[in-house]
Amino acid sequence: MKKIFSLAPALILSLLLAACGSAKAPETDTQGPDNALEASVSDASAEPVPGHDDSANDDSANAVSGTDASDEPAENQGHYPVTLTDQGGRTVTIEKEPQKLVSGYYISTSLLIALDLEEKLVGIEAKADKRAIYRRSAPALTTLPSVGSAKEFDLEGCAALEPDLVILPLRLQNAAGTLEELGIPVLLVNPEDQALLEEMILLIGAATDTGTQAQALLHFTDVQRERLSQTLAGAEAPSVYLAGNSDMLSVATDAMYQSDLIRLAGGTNVAGNLTDPYWAKVSYEQLLAWNPAYIILASDADYSVEDVLADPNLAGCDAVKCGNVYQMPGDAEAWDSPVPSGILGAVWLSGILHPDLCSQEDCAALIDEYYETFYGFVYSES
Repeated sequence: MKKIFSLAPALILSLLLAACGSAKAPETDTQGPDNALEASVSDASAEPVPGHDDSANDDSANAVSGTDASDEPAENQGHYPVTLTDQGGRTVTIEKEPQKLVSGYYISTSLLIALDLEEKLVGIEAKADKRAIYRRSAPALTTLPSVGSAKEFDLEGCAALEPDLVILPLRLQNAAGTLEELGIPVLLVNPEDQALLEEMILLIGAATDTGTQAQALLHFTDVQRERLSQTLAGAEAPSVYLAGNSDMLSVATDAMYQSDLIRLAGGTNVAGNLTDPYWAKVSYEQLLAWNPAYIILASDADYSVEDVLADPNLAGCDAVKCGNVYQMPGDAEAWDSPVPSGILGAVWLSGILHPDLCSQEDCAALIDEYYETFYGFVYSES
């Protein structure tokens, strides 16, 4: 059973501080980062503000943020209607508390579970049965009607479910317009990096009157970011090559979410001089010239650690010679992507890069606590 309703933020904080490192987190800051969205929850509509330009996604538009952050959680406390600005720059009014939800995107679906809203879901994105996080935390979701994918969205099927609120990725903005013509409110989300992910969390929290839970999720991330920053301050930052899921010779560039993850875990991205907005193709010669101390494979890589260690082209690489080749865990979610639990990727990697400062045992305990609190299962248990 989830602990989210029984653990106040202060208690969550005390549990987190028992994990890796002894850095003290801010005592009173329970808000998200200064640049996170504080969604407007008044009856007046919020003005769109230009946000992140995601050139990696051809279908993406500029994301927007709402009003300046305040000291209050981003929730409406049952006061509807609520008017919000979504991450497509659209003004959306939700007349009453949604009781029937449809999520057409796995990242928003995962968030809805963490906000304890899975029982309100009546439709879900395609291939839900392939998502480990659903099977482990809310198995009933895998049997819900599918509304398709971003490439093949089922408009008629979605409308037939008569949802009170639909959450779709930004690339489905045309479908959003059609649904709204039918009187169905739609929020477009675009969690392409950490800042936009945090905006999305507050936005959905405001729309569903779960702002307190949304703030607890953000607080967890804030505490871990601060703890890692303080614990690893002054530590040597080993070089890291983070390889893509389909090709060992594709690497995460400085413009990507994964590069921030490496830095937060106390490492240096060897591809930090590359600014491609997506995975960059490199040669063996370039990889060997970088000579990373660690090679990290994407959680969903279709090749293995053993494949890398056995590659004769990499025999001279320090990471291979020292056996410092690892794969990001994916037993629940891909932490090397902007999902609600993404901070756990930095937590796990800090234990790999700095086991003297962040023991892997403490990191594992923290990961267990996160999933037990927000998803109702213990990660380390099969």
